[in-house]
This record gives sequence, structure tokens and C-alpha cells, in this order.
Amino acid sequence: MVISPDKRDFSTIFNILGRLLLGLAGFMLIPLFVAIVRKEISPFFDFFIGFLITTSAGLVLCIFFPLRKEVSWVHAFFTVSCGWIVFSLLGAIPLYLSSHFSTFVDAWFEAMSGFATTGLILVQDLDHLSFAHNMWRHLTMFIGGQGIILASLSILTRARSVALGFYIGEARQEKILPNVIATARFIWKVSFLYLILGLITYSVILRSKGLPLEKSLYHGLWLFFASFDTGGFAPQAQNIAYYHCLPLEIATLVFMMLGAINFNLHFWIWNKNRREIARNFEVRTFLFTFFSLLLLLYFALKGLPHTTMFRKGFYQLISAHSGCGFTNLSGGELSTFSTLALLPIIFAMMIGGGVCSTTGAIKLMRIGIIFKTFFTEIKRWMMPFRAVYKERFHHLQDLILSDKRVKEAYIYFTLFLLTYIGGAIVGMIFGYHPLLSLFESVSATANVGLSVGITNPAAPLGLKLMYIFQMWVGRLEFLSIFVSLGFIVSLWRK
Repeated sequence: MVISPDKRDFSTIFNILGRLLLGLAGFMLIPLFVAIVRKEISPFFDFFIGFLITTSAGLVLCIFFPLRKEVSWVHAFFTVSCGWIVFSLLGAIPLYLSSHFSTFVDAWFEAMSGFATTGLILVQDLDHLSFAHNMWRHLTMFIGGQGIILASLSILTRARSVALGFYIGEARQEKILPNVIATARFIWKVSFLYLILGLITYSVILRSKGLPLEKSLYHGLWLFFASFDTGGFAPQAQNIAYYHCLPLEIATLVFMMLGAINFNLHFWIWNKNRREIARNFEVRTFLFTFFSLLLLLYFALKGLPHTTMFRKGFYQLISAHSGCGFTNLSGGELSTFSTLALLPIIFAMMIGGGVCSTTGAIKLMRIGIIFKTFFTEIKRWMMPFRAVYKERFHHLQDLILSDKRVKEAYIYFTLFLLTYIGGAIVGMIFGYHPLLSLFESVSATANVGLSVGITNPAAPLGLKLMYIFQMWVGRLEFLSIFVSLGFIVSLWRK
């Protein structure tokens, strides 16, 4: 039986959304404070206006749309789907007021890219963007990486009954602790502990490189947000290449990988069994896919010196596989890679990192299950006809490769693949090269942020909107969006 929505359902959804907007307004106070400290007058008013609009919208929704129904999973899914769009639209307001974006759509693109931890950018003259606006760009990645709704679950204990609906709606499949709110708080605890470590590491490296102390601290904080939350934004137009610093590149590799690891695995390593990292199914899948793609990339870049190969090839592959999108290449250099060199990077972006991590894409667990299913079927054909064979794999515990797991893996694999191809076709319609169109489409859908130059302020409006859509569905992994569409269709059929 499909739920037939009524006005009370939407009143409940809008009330929850209003509360979330008040939380977003609270986050806007951070760049507002930075503008005060840095004496950035115009940015101060940009964020003050954004804060007033967001707060007003939140209060209106809370006052005029009271909770008229007990919150259900359908409400949770619909709120998640709408929430990410509304958050990105309101988050775009101070960016657009900065005068670094030619249109509001460009600012919306940037905000969605931040909240979805993608890293594709349309900002103009980034090198002269204010500290306050740069803080907001990178803060959106930190909010989005942990989960917009997850941030609210950490403090809204009234949501316990349907907390799992909000949690799953933001594309998180595994609970770390039996209580979802406790899980949310653990994720934030891990993130803040790594934040301290990352801020110290990056700031020390940048200070030793000659950057002033204050700039080192700001850049260190922003680089942590972008690396651990696998977002890919950087405070300078040249991204990581701006710093020309090998120790910094190595540090970003470490934090990119930490962000791509399942938060559940973080919990086990910290609290239970450190050997789990060697036995874990996702880790083993990553090692298999990464070194296979690295071998292909090695042959594509074989003529380069080993140091150059590391800084140009190895770094891009880790950045792609972790879903971060950092690059140490100069502008446009990635588009000059050969087809053989681009393919492993595209495949790495398609796969992504672990489930319940800050990454997007198909995810290592699903890829591992698909590979395991293939080899399991071969084993079954080689066994006696009446033999019963159950394949197992180890992910925190020994699990059976059930039909449900296999079905789910193939469904998500198909949905992502269709979206990758769909975006590439749209790019080709606008006149771009097929391989480059596929690269950009995968980067948007998998929330990576590496670009071959298609994403720029002069790109067609239709293509920008397509990438906004892809970043949205890729981050939420379809489920909450499909439920929301079903909710709307059932309303129309009444």
C-alpha cells in the first residue's frame, strides 16, 4: 500500500525543513565572524543578507507549517531530497552577492558542488575571493560531507523514531552504533578529531613553506575540509599546484584516503580491532582496483620520469578514487592526457570510496560484490549439480553473499552507470568530445571535481543545470529522490 499524502504531510515536511534552515543560518554566522575579524566590509553584508533570508525562511516554515503528523520515513526521505536543493539555493546567496559569479545559476552550481562535496567550480577570479567567502565555500563541504541532516540528528533527539530514515536518505547504509543519533555523534567526533590533526599538519607545512601564520591557518583549515570531506575545493585557482610543495601533496593524499574510508571502519580501528583494516572487504577491493588502474596508468605515462609520474599520475588517481578532486596539475593539463591515461582516472572516479564515507560514486562494497558474484558463479558451475554453495566475505564480520546484497549492488551500479552515460550524452549534444564529456559527467555524478575544462563560466546553461542535477542525485544515491517522486505522483493521482 502506497501512502497517499495530504496537507498535513507537507506541513510536517515544511516544519522539519524550516528547522534545518535555522541550522543553516547558524552555520552562516561562521563566515560572518571571519568577515568581522578580517575587516571585510562587503562580504560581511553578503553573509548578513544571506543569514537574514535563511533565518526568515526557516521561521516562516516553522510558524506557518506546524507538525501535524508523526514524522515517518517518507517524510524523512522527502525532507532530505528537498533539503539539499533548498540548502544549495540559499547557500548560493552570499556567493552570488560576492560579484565573483556571472549569474545566480553559477553561484548555485558552486554551492551545490560544495554541499555535495564535488569540487567542480564556476567562481571567477578565485585568487582574489574574500576570506569570508572562501570560508563558506569550504564549510559547505564540511557540512555536506558529514551530512546536512546528520548534523541535525546530532542535536535533535526528538527524531529518534525516524532517525534511520534521515540517515539512509543521505546515502548512508550502515549504522556504526545501534542508535542512529549516537552514530551521527560518533561521525562528528571523528571528524573534529581529524580536523585538529589536519589543521596542525597543513598549517605547519604551509608555514614552513613561507606562508604567513594567519594565511597558513586559514588555508590549512580549508584544505582539511576539502581533503577529509573529499570535496576538492581549494582557496587558489591553481588548486594544490599553487603551493608547489611535495610534503603538502603527501599530506593531502593521507587525508583524502582517511575521508574515503568507511566511518564504520574508523570505529573498529579505534575501538575494537586494528587488524580489521587488513581483512576488510572494502579495503581489499580498493587495493585490487587501485593497483590495477595504476598499472594501466603506468603504461600510459611510461615515458615520464618517476617523480613526475608520481606527481602527475599517482596523485590524480588517488584523488579520483577517493572522490576528492584535488589536482597538482596546472590549468588544462589534465585535458592533454592521452585516452589511455584518462581511462583509469575515469574508472577510479566511477568506483569511489567506502560506503558510509564522505565519497560518492558506486562505492567499493558494491564493486567488490559484483566481482565476487562473477567468480562465485564460475565456482558454482564447476561444482556438482546438487551442491549448495554459499559465498562469504568479511566486512567487520563474516557475511553471506545473499541475493539481496547482490541485487542491491547491481541496481545501484546500473543507476550510476546510466547517469554517467546520460550526462556524457548531454555533453556531446552541446558539442564536446565524447571522452571528455564522459570524464566531466562521471566527475559530477561521482562528486569528484576533477575537470578537463568543460566546467567553466562560459559553459552552456543546460549543461550547468545537468551537472547540478547529477551532483544532487549522485550525492543522495537515488533512493530518497525516487521515494520523493513517488510521494508527489501519489498526490497527483488523488
